[in-house]
Amino acid sequence: MAVEILPSGPLQGVVRLPGDKSISHRYAILAALAEGATRIRNYSSGADCASTLGALRALGVPIERQASELTITGRGLEALRAPERMIDAGNSGSTIRMLSGVLAAQPFTSRIGGDASLSRRPMDRIISPLSEMGAVIRAREGRFPPLEIEGRPLRPIAYSLPVASAQVKTCVLLAGLFAQGRTTVIEPVPTRDHTEIALREFGADVDIEGRRISVEGPARLRPGEFCVPGDLSSAAFFLVAATLVPGSRVRLERVGLNPTRAALLDFLASMGARIRVLGLEQAHGEPVGDLDVEHAPVRGGRIEGALTAALIDEIPVLAVLGAAGSEGLEVRDAAELRVKETDRIASVAENLRRMGVRVETRHDGFIVPGNQQFKGAEVDSFGDHRIAMAFA
Repeated sequence: MAVEILPSGPLQGVVRLPGDKSISHRYAILAALAEGATRIRNYSSGADCASTLGALRALGVPIERQASELTITGRGLEALRAPERMIDAGNSGSTIRMLSGVLAAQPFTSRIGGDASLSRRPMDRIISPLSEMGAVIRAREGRFPPLEIEGRPLRPIAYSLPVASAQVKTCVLLAGLFAQGRTTVIEPVPTRDHTEIALREFGADVDIEGRRISVEGPARLRPGEFCVPGDLSSAAFFLVAATLVPGSRVRLERVGLNPTRAALLDFLASMGARIRVLGLEQAHGEPVGDLDVEHAPVRGGRIEGALTAALIDEIPVLAVLGAAGSEGLEVRDAAELRVKETDRIASVAENLRRMGVRVETRHDGFIVPGNQQFKGAEVDSFGDHRIAMAFA
């Protein structure tokens, strides 16, 4: 599908964003494991979160959906049924990684895979800890989907993540819900903590000491009523667009403002963006508020180390902003981008060059000089939604 986008005047208005993808995945999976009916409003409309619902239905979980409102009826940790065919995670790395933690504890063997893009994404980071907990997992070439997961009674472990990953952390903690005892994940740097918050909201025994997160199993999860805040990663595209286009002013309503995701707002502010947070409040353990953004000239910056982990999803759109800034953008320690839905380092560089922007790539990042002018061009999403939105 091709979409033509023409230059516009100032961007003005109020936007209500779809539900946060990260939180939607977690609410749906935990609701399926709870004992009773959970109602979820503003569930993400994206294909990835639809893949999670499809996977849960394949495991026998009753789900009713009307627009963005869900009712998921769970029957506890032991009520999932063996799927009749391979579970389809689509293009969703979140679905396959998180749900594998649940499948590892089931009294049946299941297969889970996805599309061609997902099939190229390595899964050894979840295979290793789940195998240590007792599951038997077979994968193509030992690390690629589809995965065949032979569930076993799981033992608790203390696992140090070799690379910061909220998805891998979530996989291990979900598996820990089924283990007899305390399962601990040690992070090299803090990652988004939606899983810890959601587990507590569903009644799990969670302990957090710095970068050590533990869950006690076997757990008994309670159902609830939740409203998913607007997706901050989706907000990034509107924040950058309004910052770039002269005369713009946009308000984004009820956006999730979790401190572990606030690096985006802090980094944009350091570049010179004018963003105000209004009406901040707590909803189901998550900070929520409105964002008011207006056009501003921007500088540039460097993304490396812990900041790279915090901004990993927003780097493509920040590359666009950096090219227009006075000082450009340098990204390091982002080799993880090479194994996303597409190689995002190569995809960003290719599209920037098509638009007349100079960029130098490295194995773990890139440098985009500042003060560059964009020209109209035909760009390629490479089947990756974040690349599509970054260049829109």
